[in-house]
Amino acid sequence: MPPRTLNIAAACLLDDAGRLLLVRKRGTRMFMLPGGKREAGESALRTLARELDEELNLTLPETAFTPLGRFNEAAANEADTRVEADIFRAALSHPVAPAAELEELRWLHPDDPHGDDLAPLLRLHVLPLIWPKG
Repeated sequence: MPPRTLNIAAACLLDDAGRLLLVRKRGTRMFMLPGGKREAGESALRTLARELDEELNLTLPETAFTPLGRFNEAAANEADTRVEADIFRAALSHPVAPAAELEELRWLHPDDPHGDDLAPLLRLHVLPLIWPKG
C-alpha cells in the first residue's frame, strides 16, 4: 500500500535576530515549522492563518507571507506517511507562546547545529533554502 499523504501549510517565522521559530507537538520528539493540515477546500494561506492562531495565538495578514515553495517529504511523527507542504516565510516581531497541542518552542539560529530532532522536511528542504551554505 502506498504511503498516506498529508497536505499541510507551514511558516518560516523569523525574528529580528534571524532566528527561525520551531515547534514540537505534545508527545512527539521532532521539531518542525508551525502550521498544520489543510482542511477540505481550504487554501494554504487560510490553513496557515488558522493553525498559527490555534498553535501560537498569532494573527498575521496574508500579505505578511511570502511563498517559498511546495515540498514533499516523509512525515516526522507519522509512520508510512508523507507530507505535501506549502511553505511560506514571514517576519515575527513579537514574542509568542505555545498553545493547543504544542508543548515546546525553540529558536534556531543559522549558526546553530542541526540536531537529529529536526523534521525531515525542515532539515532536508527548508533549512538549505533559507540558509544556503557557501
